[in-house]
Amino acid sequence: MAKNIFMTESAPLGFEDYLRYDEESRGNLGDELPVLVYRMLEYSLKSELVKRFGKETQIEVFRSAGRTAGEYFARRVLDLNQPLDQFVSELQTKLEELKIGVLRIEEVDEESGRIILTVAEDADCSGLPVLGETVCNYEEGFIAGILSVYSGKVYTAVEVDCWATGDRVCRFHADVEQQTGG
Repeated sequence: MAKNIFMTESAPLGFEDYLRYDEESRGNLGDELPVLVYRMLEYSLKSELVKRFGKETQIEVFRSAGRTAGEYFARRVLDLNQPLDQFVSELQTKLEELKIGVLRIEEVDEESGRIILTVAEDADCSGLPVLGETVCNYEEGFIAGILSVYSGKVYTAVEVDCWATGDRVCRFHADVEQQTGG
């Protein structure tokens, strides 16, 4: 393969490198995409990963990618130095502004750290037919990443209700991972 003499040799690009862009570069189209376009990307990737590596690996990859994005989102978009109620309010506003979904907190157990939350009108599954399985693995990671960065504790999130299972919101149980002693 011929070397591009105009490109300089550098370290491999990282996640954040791909998120930098010139906001004027889409002067006619703007920075929003229809849900259809987002879902074509998401579900074609899911399908390819399942074909090549199996369903469990696909789920693991999407959760991990969601966590990476959630951590980035928390650090770059949210004010991490505020009480939980104000943090949640800001998170709700940002998720709606960016058309990610409508967040509601159902329960917070301050002792255990468990948070039960819902996301309505989410980009991943709202309006899907009943498929018989939860599909929001990316959101599981995204939520876990945000909560981990905010709290300083390692969170996991599991979707327990989903539009694709016949519900009208996605419900997640977010828990602090229990550290095992060595």
